[in-house]
Amino acid sequence: MIPGDWTESAARALAAVEHDIRVAVPRELLWALVDQESRASEILASGGLDAGTLSECLPRVDEDGGSNASGLDLVLHEAIRLAGLAGRVAEVGTEHLLWGLAQADETIGRVLAEHDLQPESLAPVIEAATGIETTPLETDERLDPLPAPDASTDTFRVMDASANRAREGLRVVEDIARFVLDDSHLTGLLKQLRHDLATALEPLDGGRFLAARDTTSDVGTTVTTEQENQRGSLRDVLDANLGRVQESLRTLEELAKLEPAGPDVMDPSPAARFERARYDLYTLHKALATTLEARRRLDGRDLYLLAGESGCRGGIGPVIRAAVAGGIGVVQLREKTLEDAALLDLARRVRRWTSDAGSLFVMNDRPDLAVLANADGVHVGQQELDVRSVRRIVGPDRLVGVSTHSIQQARQAVLDGADYLGVGPVFPSQTKSFDSLAGLDFVRAVDREITLPWYAIGGISAENLAEVAEAGATRVAVGAAVCGADDPEAAARELCHGLTRDPS
Repeated sequence: MIPGDWTESAARALAAVEHDIRVAVPRELLWALVDQESRASEILASGGLDAGTLSECLPRVDEDGGSNASGLDLVLHEAIRLAGLAGRVAEVGTEHLLWGLAQADETIGRVLAEHDLQPESLAPVIEAATGIETTPLETDERLDPLPAPDASTDTFRVMDASANRAREGLRVVEDIARFVLDDSHLTGLLKQLRHDLATALEPLDGGRFLAARDTTSDVGTTVTTEQENQRGSLRDVLDANLGRVQESLRTLEELAKLEPAGPDVMDPSPAARFERARYDLYTLHKALATTLEARRRLDGRDLYLLAGESGCRGGIGPVIRAAVAGGIGVVQLREKTLEDAALLDLARRVRRWTSDAGSLFVMNDRPDLAVLANADGVHVGQQELDVRSVRRIVGPDRLVGVSTHSIQQARQAVLDGADYLGVGPVFPSQTKSFDSLAGLDFVRAVDREITLPWYAIGGISAENLAEVAEAGATRVAVGAAVCGADDPEAAARELCHGLTRDPS
């Protein structure tokens, strides 16, 4: 017996051709179905194909001499497949064998089709004979097609991710400003930026961001690079997080433009708020990075000397050389009376003296001569060139110092990109007259807010240094206290010692 689970009638039909399955042909199986009472014979009769009619169309002896023997395998395959579709997994009947013959043998299929028993009409007849329905049932109920996906969900998902990155990055940066730099000014600006971000997000969110969140299917959670897991310095941490916030704000800005501004959205729009926050962050990035770098460059250079030809009792050369030997870390050439050529010549000599001692050399007011003399930086007052203009002349590597006389000026100089501040005047000066004094209150205000390197300046000497240090100054700039001293080196050492003592 051919393997399979067959009904009794189907098994008899197969047994009739099993005498030699290798040469059995589909036509022999057809006549085996006709010769017995079966569902297959009933289906054939319904189409007018009784034994007599079939003998005219399909004689019992195959004129092809069994050349189509291989087709019997296909017949059986089709029969088994149809039985499975009809739910008759356990048994294959004669009706299924008839279907297989119609599918596998071209001649049999053609004869059946001529009697309206082609496959599309034969299948329902087989279903009716077996009592099993395989075609879909018609119902009165109609299911509406699924609505198209809401594109806004994807938009809110992106905005949610961007908002999270921006808030997280801002928190990292704010913590650096607060706990590492101890900078009240920059910490306050970063905190305000976080609140501005929340204000811009509020009309867009309304719970929609969280509803659209789908972290489990986010393909980006498993995408990483080696650089993401490494930071070489605190500056790297700062830059990475500031960059993340800036990129996120740009994404929020662009996607916010897709949301129409309703009547409840105040001017400016969320997109404009994100844009403004992004530009503010560029400025803060510069201020934070400059603060970190300037603190590194000026570390240990707490005593700053302002020297000019006329103010140095023993000559500017001997005074500067003695002063740097006594601990002066920065020398500013402050000379208002010399012509440019003579001033440049003097600046080049100061450059040699300071280089020999490992001190920094800063040119007062003249960025052009600072470049020509290869100075380390330039210092400008409130009435001279602004930081941006000076920077275009001296480049990004030279120090730019700014004199400030109020806390507002000091805050602005930080945001402008100054590398250090002059804070004063604290006391009346022997070398320069002032219309008014900023005094120790200004020193205290700067100490509370700003950690960009700054030097208290104006009339400071060994006698009043303790007051300045008590007000919070850790760096001071002096002129007459060293330049007018009988022993500039000893005077510098005394001031350095005073700065290192605990004022409390």
